Amino acid sequence: MTVIDYESQIHPEEFDEATAIMARTITSIRLELIDGKIRSRVVPDGDHGRIVQWLTRICMQSRPELWLHPDQGLKAQTYRKGRARPDASLAPTDAFVGQGEWADPAPVLMTVEVTSYDSDTDNRDRVEKPRAYAQTDIPVYLLIDRDNCVVTVHSEPDGVRYETIHTVPFGKEITLPEPVGITLETEQLKDWVR
Repeated sequence: MTVIDYESQIHPEEFDEATAIMARTITSIRLELIDGKIRSRVVPDGDHGRIVQWLTRICMQSRPELWLHPDQGLKAQTYRKGRARPDASLAPTDAFVGQGEWADPAPVLMTVEVTSYDSDTDNRDRVEKPRAYAQTDIPVYLLIDRDNCVVTVHSEPDGVRYETIHTVPFGKEITLPEPVGITLETEQLKDWVR
């Protein structure tokens, strides 16, 4: 991942305009604006995509009124000054209709990140993203950590951080708390790590 750190904070409107231009020409990276820093990362690998498919199937079977929206950009962080693109967001089926690239996160029940094998995954997925999603009051943040072979569920955001964090190794069962209310059997995740 490449980090572009500006001395002064970039404005979300400038970021939105720049990403719209880049999206028309570059398809191999994904951009986000977190803590005033533009972050880019390469498109995920096949195992990463398979994990999102696995989770989508579970969510559809458990909560058919919801959809696991892949790669929907969200306005995130305090006063919506950030832009995050979770690997997936669990929300009602029509939650993002008509909203464009950066949607209001209010209907989101859970964001999902699957770690990538890049140099910035530790800071991005384990530090910055949980803080951004907690500041946005997203009820649950699910991290599927392929580096450490664990699943971590963050819940009970207080506007700054998640108050409850529960981690289990791949192979153990974990329940995603309300308002999600889904139990995951994580044994199969062992098949999709290096």
